[in-house]
Amino acid sequence: MPDARLVHVIDDDEDVRESLAFLLESAGFAVETYDSGTRFLESGAHESGCVVTDVRMPGLDGLELAVRLKARGSPLPVIVITGHADVPLAVEAMRSGVQDFIEKPFDDVTLITAIETALSRPQAPQGDRHQRLETLQRMESLSGRERQVLQALVGGQSNKAMARDLGISPRTVEIYRAKVMTKMGAESLSQLVRMSILAAFDA
Repeated sequence: MPDARLVHVIDDDEDVRESLAFLLESAGFAVETYDSGTRFLESGAHESGCVVTDVRMPGLDGLELAVRLKARGSPLPVIVITGHADVPLAVEAMRSGVQDFIEKPFDDVTLITAIETALSRPQAPQGDRHQRLETLQRMESLSGRERQVLQALVGGQSNKAMARDLGISPRTVEIYRAKVMTKMGAESLSQLVRMSILAAFDA
């Protein structure tokens, strides 16, 4: 019987793999590790659990892995781990069907919560419709400037790039960014991106 709490950890760095495996096993997950996306695909282990993968890896990167899994009809939710400089890539990953992305550095609770959410999230179209309507209502509460910041965030722009394009200071961008997160009810950038994609918000 497939293990519903199985986590497939994919990273080319052995120390990172071992560290994540220890953390997740301590939290009660079953863990399988792979040193590349290619090895994971060759394993055929695509039916249960979820995938935690680094975005940047030699050969098959985390985004391409997610795209290939989706093309194969795999039901596995994918969580990608990314550095701050990889946020535009992570946004692209979300648009390609990745469940979540986590920015480095992250704490243990953030990762474990993301995995628990990925493993427990049901396929519920009715729930998605309700969430879409709720997201659209929250977007209506944003000011013009806040919508500009939302578009830039979902587009993967850094605070510095937003400041330059909008003609405001990086500190002001941070203030608007915080307001957007609050009004949208988003606890993380990945959640904000997911909400915007669900609402078909053209960023």
